[in-house]
Amino acid sequence: MNVNGKPYRTIWLKEEEPRTIQIIDQRNLPHEFKIENICSVTEMARAIKEMHVRGAGLIGAAAGFGMYLATLEAEKSEDFERSLQSSYETLKSTRPTAVNLVWALNRQIDVIAATDRISEKIRIALESAQQIADEDANFCQRIGEHGVELIRTISQSKDGESVNVLTHCNAGWLAFVDYGSATAPIYAAHDAGIAVHVYVDETRPRNQGARLTAWELGQHGVPHTIIADNVGGHLMQHGMVDLVLTGTDRTAVSGAVANKIGTYLKALAAQDNDVPFYVALPSSTFDWDIRDGVNEIPIEQRDDEEVRFAEGLCEGQIKSVLLSPGTSPAANYAFDVTPARLVTGLITERGICDANEASIRKLFPEK
Repeated sequence: MNVNGKPYRTIWLKEEEPRTIQIIDQRNLPHEFKIENICSVTEMARAIKEMHVRGAGLIGAAAGFGMYLATLEAEKSEDFERSLQSSYETLKSTRPTAVNLVWALNRQIDVIAATDRISEKIRIALESAQQIADEDANFCQRIGEHGVELIRTISQSKDGESVNVLTHCNAGWLAFVDYGSATAPIYAAHDAGIAVHVYVDETRPRNQGARLTAWELGQHGVPHTIIADNVGGHLMQHGMVDLVLTGTDRTAVSGAVANKIGTYLKALAAQDNDVPFYVALPSSTFDWDIRDGVNEIPIEQRDDEEVRFAEGLCEGQIKSVLLSPGTSPAANYAFDVTPARLVTGLITERGICDANEASIRKLFPEK
């Protein structure tokens, strides 16, 4: 997608510097657009853990490139395999909920092990990392092609009036390599001339909707309105939302989805008001070993300072301010799980399916 008219991905190999990965550092968006160089496994792990990069697809791509950097470091070590395994564990420990992380790490481990020569291991690790990134972008583009038909149908039923979509957190191109998952159908609709408007949940505590989704929608020229997290139910009660579109960081084979905290409440409100609730995801976000999402998907708990403090632009500088009494503790659950019964459908790169195992496996019979 474009930033100020220039095309970008969220992660890429630096031109003419094959030992350097470049990312968009998302921590200070929308107020500061910064490209960061990543040259080591430690730097990549920090970037994932501290959310310089975030979102299911992008975490997977970052892990893939992280393992390429791991081969470069292992080449200089006394024990290649031990060094590689140590890097694997370092990267694996960064974010527990997003299944794309382990999926990409395991994919890299498998391809690296397929050859004995260290030079070939390095070459294959880079090639595979680039494939992971390219697949993510391609899958998201195809999600848009399938999902746009939902928006088109609603538009036709409204005689061309604007379709109002509510989304939560950031499942946009900033959360993937390009296009995004939940935003891909929105961008496709906008580009096709379909009138669409997006209600953007602010998404406390890190405000990824207000900061990131609003910024990227604005860059693409998509009409949008930022709302407080608890406004969605009110809008649905008054017929102001036609469709809820979210992403997911891990999806059980049963159709249950783990997404940013607060998604479950949006799904409950949508069901109570007969608003369709769709979840967009590339197939790399399925966890084929989990059926009981609520009890089996690990939920990340982050530092309570993210709840107690808020960051924003003040007098030209990014500043942090304390919101709560200094002695009050806070809990910071990063994700919740929405049961499959609340999900109208799943939008994947292969098409749209119901949120149940039979329908999912019909789209992905090889799994």
